[in-house]
Amino acid sequence: MIDKIKELLKETEAFSIKTGEELEQFRLKYLSKKGEVSLLFNDFKNVPAELKKEVGLEINKLKQFAQEKFDSFKEQLDDAPTGTNSLDLTRPGEPLELGSRHPISIVRNEIIGIFSRLGFTVAEGPEIEDDWHVFSALNFPPEHPARDMQDTFFIDKENEILLRTHTSSVQVRMMEKTQPPIRSIFPGRVFRNEAISYRAHCIFHQVEGLYVDENVSFADLKQTLLHFAKEMFGEKTQIRLRPSYFPFTEPSAEMDVSCSICGGKGCNVCKQTGWLEILGCGMVDPNVLESCGIDSEKYTGFAFGMGIERIAMLKYQVKDLRLYFENDVRFLRQFKAAY
Repeated sequence: MIDKIKELLKETEAFSIKTGEELEQFRLKYLSKKGEVSLLFNDFKNVPAELKKEVGLEINKLKQFAQEKFDSFKEQLDDAPTGTNSLDLTRPGEPLELGSRHPISIVRNEIIGIFSRLGFTVAEGPEIEDDWHVFSALNFPPEHPARDMQDTFFIDKENEILLRTHTSSVQVRMMEKTQPPIRSIFPGRVFRNEAISYRAHCIFHQVEGLYVDENVSFADLKQTLLHFAKEMFGEKTQIRLRPSYFPFTEPSAEMDVSCSICGGKGCNVCKQTGWLEILGCGMVDPNVLESCGIDSEKYTGFAFGMGIERIAMLKYQVKDLRLYFENDVRFLRQFKAAY
């Protein structure tokens, strides 16, 4: 048997390989399941015990040599130019790297999805607005500081044209054109004259919501926001409502959620309180309903508003608001799997 192995070793050394067909013939003859090397292993059980070690070494030597020769010629043939063109047009092209959605877009779509499942429609409005839709219709008094140049970007102060400071202006437009029942959310970009820092920016994004119908109560508002918080941050999330003041709602409240980072135990992010503020809300002031042509004796409603950047910061634990506006691809690539 050793003589047969040595004879096969000479054959494999002398086997000429110049084409892919010859390479395949070599594989079939020596390395396939029915090839010469496999047959030797099948006959190995008949070798006397005292010769098994010697024969086994020779068979392995033959198999290793044949495999190395096959791999070497296969690599040469794969790298060889085909015809006059060195590019193999049958090979797969280089994959194009997929882009990723911006984290603000991801969170915006998630918020819209949650409220859409509750029956809220989506409405949008202009970013350049007038004083009536941004302030007057929402019960802002003439002396309110939000009307000052240091708080609001006025395009034309004389004609009171400005960049909207909240998407509540879309709520006004909705109530002017639509009679209750109204159940809608208003996502969009807003502008305020603020110094840019890690926690504030002159441009940011909001989602506001409005529900106006007969017999709408504060309990409806609380349950809606509790459902939203659990959908967004997890089933264990708790909320609390603190009394507050907004010109367009009465009563008004600010809503906190239990800190998802520390589980409510207290950490640097929640300033050891276990709670994080995420939005303002309240029952729509009757003056706002009347100014939009809705009978406040018959209808009631609630409204709420949140900053998308704030929600995204909590969801992804991003501590610097400016990262959302710098378009650094190293930052944005982290959110590929989030959508």
